[in-house]
Amino acid sequence: MNNLTTLVIASRNSGKTEEIEDLLKDFPVKIKNLKDFGPIPLIEEDGDTFDENAYKKASFAARVLGFPALADDSGLVVEALSGAPGILSARYGGEKATDEDRCAKLLFEMKGKSNRKAVFECVISIAVPTGHALIYDGRCEGLIAEKPSGTNGFGYDPVFFYPPLNKTFAEMNMEEKSYVSHRGKALCELKSEFNKVLIWISQNMPGLDKFEVMPGCEKTDAKIR
Repeated sequence: MNNLTTLVIASRNSGKTEEIEDLLKDFPVKIKNLKDFGPIPLIEEDGDTFDENAYKKASFAARVLGFPALADDSGLVVEALSGAPGILSARYGGEKATDEDRCAKLLFEMKGKSNRKAVFECVISIAVPTGHALIYDGRCEGLIAEKPSGTNGFGYDPVFFYPPLNKTFAEMNMEEKSYVSHRGKALCELKSEFNKVLIWISQNMPGLDKFEVMPGCEKTDAKIR
């Protein structure tokens, strides 16, 4: 497997790109993101599930650019709010709302509620230009805190309390969060199967050289779309 496979991260987020690049540094893959290409239309995330939105972003980028592409969609699902903010997590409180605004809105909606159960969910989709895709997911169960705590992380991290470590996500260091978080779990699953993913890509990208199939790598356990 000497040839490098180009994998496009369907995002302009440099931090996310660097995280995935570091995760896959031991594999024969060259990571790019949307900033490495010309203007690309924004993708409307109008799916009904994290799965649909992740797939929509990955398949669109793959089709437009001609490379395999990876996208993720994630959010916070709060039981007492009937699953809100859910797929609207990034837009909760309005398109121009800051992380602090979204956390404040969430805490306001949770006032007086005894059920504080919440789940962070993440879905990662890897798609090829034909539309075929692999899906990986991860989830982390926790509670909505009574008030923000911690300065690390982003988004809802200051108000998502993880009982096993007795910390909010924002109180964890990067290593702790990567180990227990929804996104960390999905990425860990992806990494554990990435040799299989490369073979799957080679089998679904007619223009790429076929890789030699290594024993035990003939099949991936990811969900196939």
